[in-house]
Amino acid sequence: MLTFLSGGTGTPKLIRGFRTSYADHDMAVVVNTAEDMWFSGSHLSPDIDTVMYLFADMLDTVRWWGIEDDTTHTSDFLKKIGFPEKVTLGDLDRAVNIARAEMLRSGKTLTRATHTLCIHLGVDATVLPMCDTEVTTCIRSGEEILHFQDYWVGRRGKVEISEIMRTCEVPPVATREVLMAIRDADAVIIGPSNPVTSISPILECEGVVEALRDQTVVVVSPFIGDAPVSGPAAALMEAWGMAPNSASTFDLYREFADIYIQDIRDPNALPDAIQMDTLMTDLEAATSLAEEIQAYL
Repeated sequence: MLTFLSGGTGTPKLIRGFRTSYADHDMAVVVNTAEDMWFSGSHLSPDIDTVMYLFADMLDTVRWWGIEDDTTHTSDFLKKIGFPEKVTLGDLDRAVNIARAEMLRSGKTLTRATHTLCIHLGVDATVLPMCDTEVTTCIRSGEEILHFQDYWVGRRGKVEISEIMRTCEVPPVATREVLMAIRDADAVIIGPSNPVTSISPILECEGVVEALRDQTVVVVSPFIGDAPVSGPAAALMEAWGMAPNSASTFDLYREFADIYIQDIRDPNALPDAIQMDTLMTDLEAATSLAEEIQAYL
């Protein structure tokens, strides 16, 4: 079994490549939930949904979020009647959010709610939220504090970042299922997801780093030189107090990483890194990268 730590779009793209040679039931994915939010009476869990929709063969792989060919009638009509939403949700996507919210309100854990959704969506992989308590990544811009969704979706990431904050009522603790998925895996793969907002929240859950130290861990850098492959990783790394490059990413994972993969185009090759083509522009490229990684496992 392979276990992935995932958030955003980088790791899901890599998982798509691995699906050509691994059965879904032989993969587990521990997913960032620090970008979740209660939204219009429902519960938005974007990183979980991206992974679920991928394994359900319904993910919009042009945008890499939401459901393919979904409509936005509800969001459009809310805007028409004077109640515009901060995030435009697809109608089918909204149904998943409503179902999850109902389960959470009834007392189910996020782990249990995710498992139920996976069953109904026909997902054979194991999809696990990183913890069952609420954790939120916020961006402080001057005196203003924004939920990460407000920063990245609402403001398109076009605000100055003064501080990256992680808020929670209780310190996050990895679930038993998460720790088992890490410990029972043949290897753990951290794909090219944002180190600050997608992967670090998982690592901050009690028990995760300790479990990773006893595993074979593969890390794929999300940077080529000092530029991220996609998303706001560069600005977020700088706000985190680190340079936006592969070397700093490696430093974040150094205590448990066994194999570090860097893009062949990166001009600053690290002495201990393995160079591969990590730019997953399509399924063929993702499959090729997955096959190269498998040779080292």
